[in-house]
Amino acid sequence: MRQFALHGVAYLLAVACAALLSLDARADDTPVALEVRVGYLGYTPDPGPLLSNIIPEPSDAGLRGAELAIDDSNTTGRFLKHHYSLVSAVAKDPQALLDEARKQHDQGLRLFVVNAPADSLRQLAAALPDSLLFNAGAADDELRTDKCPLNVLQTLPSRLMLTDALTQFLVLRKWTRWLLVVGQRPEDKAYAAALRQSAKRFGAKIVEEKAFTFANDQRRSAQADMPLFTQSGDDYDVVLVADEHGDFGEYVPFNTWLPRPVAGTQGLVATGWHKTVETFGAAQLQKRFEEHAKRWMNDRDFAAWVAVRSVASAVTRLRNAEPMAIRALALSPDLPLDGFKGYRLSYRPWDGQLRQPIELVQPRALVSTSPQEGFLHPDSELDSLGLDAPESQCHLADAKP
Repeated sequence: MRQFALHGVAYLLAVACAALLSLDARADDTPVALEVRVGYLGYTPDPGPLLSNIIPEPSDAGLRGAELAIDDSNTTGRFLKHHYSLVSAVAKDPQALLDEARKQHDQGLRLFVVNAPADSLRQLAAALPDSLLFNAGAADDELRTDKCPLNVLQTLPSRLMLTDALTQFLVLRKWTRWLLVVGQRPEDKAYAAALRQSAKRFGAKIVEEKAFTFANDQRRSAQADMPLFTQSGDDYDVVLVADEHGDFGEYVPFNTWLPRPVAGTQGLVATGWHKTVETFGAAQLQKRFEEHAKRWMNDRDFAAWVAVRSVASAVTRLRNAEPMAIRALALSPDLPLDGFKGYRLSYRPWDGQLRQPIELVQPRALVSTSPQEGFLHPDSELDSLGLDAPESQCHLADAKP
């Protein structure tokens, strides 16, 4: 499985051949045998003022990945007379997103890529019970445990997958004594909870945990007070930061009391995709994305891209776009899916989570990829990341939406 790159090479050859045959997948008069329409639903809450806002997150994250996947699917689907199109809607709040989803549903769409928080995703799943939704925006572990919508597949890695990937690397380096610094937002506390679970799972120890609270002069507090803040009565090997929105975490590296590495949401970061991923054909995907979006591809873009590619792979196998048939195939071992990560990707039958390697990166370099060598699993080493079947109350493959 480690050398699944051959499938990626075959895919790239198919793309190249199709491009030589026609610059426009529908330029000729060949009738379309199957029209596949996919809805994109995007909503990202305003995080409010941030200390580290020099490099803002792209406002079109996710959407551009879905658009590229539509182009890729049309390039290869042309030979089967399949045509793919994207109907996108980006809303400012959950109710507006729900209204847009209902409009798309009334237009006959039953396949959706959703980049929205967990509460909004659950609301959409309940409102569209006859549809299949791909979660490309919510990392909440609750969506993979006891609150798993039956008609949702997860292409974005869960928080626990990310923290497991990071913890495997730290344990392998014998950096097992942690100072944990946690922000005030609910997302920070959720990430910290995942770190605690990963530490327990792989034998790391949190020697001290500190909550970062804001003073009036927040920027000065973060910069000047961080060395004193990271003092601890116990020695530690690494500082773990839980600050998903970047309220203070960017000021932790090189400002710690002890000269220690920083990891978590800042410093060494675990992510589903990054610009520095180049092996197994990923460089070609990166290049196509940058030509399309005029920026780097991020984890939301990749999650949306692989969601649309999952649809296209299933349609190619099934010769139809019936959502529950796609769901059943995705939850089986039979869906052919390549994500340029060196493994054949697949969905876990219990919680619908996409199995995938996790990249460990600093801003401009790939440091490592998890699962790390030596962390074994009886079925798939990819299942050493995130919730395993006995830990999840979801049983999607056995349930009908």
